[in-house]
Amino acid sequence: MTRRFMKYVPFLAVFLLLAGCSPATAPIDPNSGIWDKYFVYPLATSLDWFANVLWGQYGLSILVVTMIIRLIILPLTLKQVRSSKRMQELQPELKKLKDKFKDDPKKQQEETMKLFQKEGVNPLAGCLPILVQMPILIALYNAIMRNHHIGEHSFLWMQLGTKDPFYILPLLAALTTFLQQKMMSSQMNPQMQSLMFIFPVMIFVMAMNFASALPLYWVYSNIFTIVQSYFIYGGPSKKGELKK
Repeated sequence: MTRRFMKYVPFLAVFLLLAGCSPATAPIDPNSGIWDKYFVYPLATSLDWFANVLWGQYGLSILVVTMIIRLIILPLTLKQVRSSKRMQELQPELKKLKDKFKDDPKKQQEETMKLFQKEGVNPLAGCLPILVQMPILIALYNAIMRNHHIGEHSFLWMQLGTKDPFYILPLLAALTTFLQQKMMSSQMNPQMQSLMFIFPVMIFVMAMNFASALPLYWVYSNIFTIVQSYFIYGGPSKKGELKK
């Protein structure tokens, strides 16, 4: 049951991300409920504050707030990575148990749990960080898309409230999504690896149809993840090895 759940966790993460990308146009009302009051409104206020500090540039404000949020959830990311690494190290032992007790699923499950207890590994430990991170990132998406001040400003060549007429941002969003997945490919299970080409295409299509502020956020977030993955795994020379 546990391994079956772990198998579908990556798809759950993708589903939650795409769910957070549904159209969000309702004004932010801090009195309308817990979601807006404690998640979306504080982030939207932070975006406004940083924009005032950064010469009215919401493009820079989105960058700063995205980096702050990603740094705050970095410990959760590291916990998730370490858990994934420990599970990978146990794969040979798990395969032996599977082969040894292939005709006795109940015994196989019992021995698997004993192995986890012996090694001090919680197979669900990598799931909690994902489930905690996704609402935060979705709230940031809402704060960006529902903040009417952002749509009224421009940044570089784009109007943040309208689509990029040159498709530069959609291309950058798709490219950085691919590079992000490529950096982490050694840590992905086969199901996630199959999304390496599908997901960037989906991101490109969605970015073509969203106001520029959202793909700009995706580009910032992807670049942060690429840099983060480089330092966590030590770059190409140590691909797949978690830094101690």
